[in-house]
Amino acid sequence: MVKLTAELIQNSMQYTNPVKDRELDLRGYRIPEIENLGATGDQFDTIDFSDNDIRKLDGFPYLKRLKCLFFNNNRIVRIGEHLEDYIPSLESLVLTGNHIEEVGDLEPLSTLPNLQSLSLLHNPVTAKQHYRSYLIYKLPHLRLLDFRKVKSKEREEAKQLFKSKKGKELQKEIVKKAKTFVPGGNINQIAKSKGLTEDEIRKIRDAIVNANSLEEVERLQKQLQAGHIPGHNNIQNGSE
Repeated sequence: MVKLTAELIQNSMQYTNPVKDRELDLRGYRIPEIENLGATGDQFDTIDFSDNDIRKLDGFPYLKRLKCLFFNNNRIVRIGEHLEDYIPSLESLVLTGNHIEEVGDLEPLSTLPNLQSLSLLHNPVTAKQHYRSYLIYKLPHLRLLDFRKVKSKEREEAKQLFKSKKGKELQKEIVKKAKTFVPGGNINQIAKSKGLTEDEIRKIRDAIVNANSLEEVERLQKQLQAGHIPGHNNIQNGSE
């Protein structure tokens, strides 16, 4: 893995792409997280993060110019809140080939005021019921979803569905499912009951933040309840 440093940014390929935008190429470094992007000086319209190991879409400084982000083939499971405060001009977001599970986990994208094109192909979320209609409803400026044009009829049907009584119940269910995926959400409660030290709690949090799916988070929490600390070789019952 390679840390995303100011030096790496300065030494990476920078060019004018076919649509005449300034692009920064950060493909294939196995970068684990987004950081130090202030070093770009907000000089790019497009940044390509494809083929890295990024797990969470956050960590942006204020980049007013940025319009397009590529995250093909990363390990993204979560999307940070309040992205509109950092990348307000974002028009196109490609998240093809990641690990996003629940429709509700996409909720933070609804605050991006200019998002017009979104791809989530090859994410588990695309198989969820109401995936497409919910995103069309929540993202009013969306023109392309998974490289398919959003039709007026689809938008009208999505609006009718989610404004109905049934649709409001569906929205509650969607949001509720997303809320179950809070990394380390009940860690403090479990940790206190186990009498763990701050260092042990930190190790648990690190392991959960780096988890790639809800199943992995639940497995780690079960291990914790059984007395196992991630990063330690022993469990209270003496087995590995």
